[in-house]
Amino acid sequence: MMKQKNIFAWALYDWANSVYATLVIAGFFPVVFKHYWAGNLTTEQSTFWLGSANGIASLLIVIAAPVLGAIGDISSIRKHMLFGFMLLGALATASFYSVDAGSWEIALSLYVLGTVGFMAANVFYDSLLVNVSNETNVDKVSGLGYALGYLGGGLLLAVGVYLSQNYAQLGFASAMDTLLVSFVLAALWWFMFSLPLMAWVRETRLSTRDTSQGFMQQVFADTWRSLRHVFQHRQIGLFLLAYWVYIDGIDTIIRMAVDYGLSLGFGMNDLITALLITQFVGFPAAIVYTRLARRVGIKQALIGGLVLYLGITLLGYQMDTTREFYILAVLIGLVQGGVQALSRSLYSRMIPVERSAEFFGIYNMMGKAAAVLGPILMGLVAIISNNHRLSLLSVSVLFIIGIVLLLKIDIGHIRDD
Repeated sequence: MMKQKNIFAWALYDWANSVYATLVIAGFFPVVFKHYWAGNLTTEQSTFWLGSANGIASLLIVIAAPVLGAIGDISSIRKHMLFGFMLLGALATASFYSVDAGSWEIALSLYVLGTVGFMAANVFYDSLLVNVSNETNVDKVSGLGYALGYLGGGLLLAVGVYLSQNYAQLGFASAMDTLLVSFVLAALWWFMFSLPLMAWVRETRLSTRDTSQGFMQQVFADTWRSLRHVFQHRQIGLFLLAYWVYIDGIDTIIRMAVDYGLSLGFGMNDLITALLITQFVGFPAAIVYTRLARRVGIKQALIGGLVLYLGITLLGYQMDTTREFYILAVLIGLVQGGVQALSRSLYSRMIPVERSAEFFGIYNMMGKAAAVLGPILMGLVAIISNNHRLSLLSVSVLFIIGIVLLLKIDIGHIRDD
């Protein structure tokens, strides 16, 4: 019974923090930033500064994630580190409410803090997977987390959409006021549903390393050792390279879907509806997909998901109607959570348990570094060809490379070479 409580409490954090990814990053922040905080800037300027903020936040995590992981392992304070960064992200999110119109610099500074808090907390959240699961149920547990994340993020996003569409009846002066209130709701949601993890998940002391020569000296020594180990360990290195490439394709589709839809002439309501479809389809799909992996094999399931992503890029290249856009949203929801969950659970099988936070720091570093290649590829193809459809099609290259690399991984010997 206690084991089930630990699993649920761990997975519930995905329900908690996904509101930041869904409601803030993908949903409302770009809208409020462009039309309220950066209303005095040109469209090109606001796009540049928002993109720069995302890049700065990702770069900070790329640099810090392995070191943060080493600190968490050596000190066995992963839960406390998670909670601290969660508080940073939640407080920054709630503070959006008090930022005045035109104060785009303040809004972006808070956004960088919130995004760093969100991503840094995930280093420790992912690493705690080894505390609540074992070899037989790790896929199922990881999938449950992503499933609850899709459901939680989708529910609060739906609430935010309802508030914005009925602001007058609810006593608000404008739809913008409801979007600002939604940020406060997201912060409270994130905080409250993080509490079960702090209360119920038991963090065992996994590290027995000697720190007599100095704590930070040991942290940096272990970080360097982990980076060397990754590249010396053929199977881990191959997987992380494959993950870096294909997660870049997935993140590119997530980040560029709205922009791509707008370029084809779809309305904002259609785009938000598609986002909600992806969230609610992703909830059961993440669970079903991880169960499918138990039958066909985790590598085969991952490759199958990437093949479906190839189909998604082809459909996106050809689509012309709102109906096709909704079909695309359904397909993404079917596979996105499953691929993410299986990637996390496969990696947890490959790494030393006593250094899980450190190795997941590298995993998160690779994931955040991946958010660069795909958008640049799309941008270059769009500029060269003057064709948005070809720019989306170019992302298929990332999935093809990811599939080829995954085929080289020997799942049966991941701990032996």
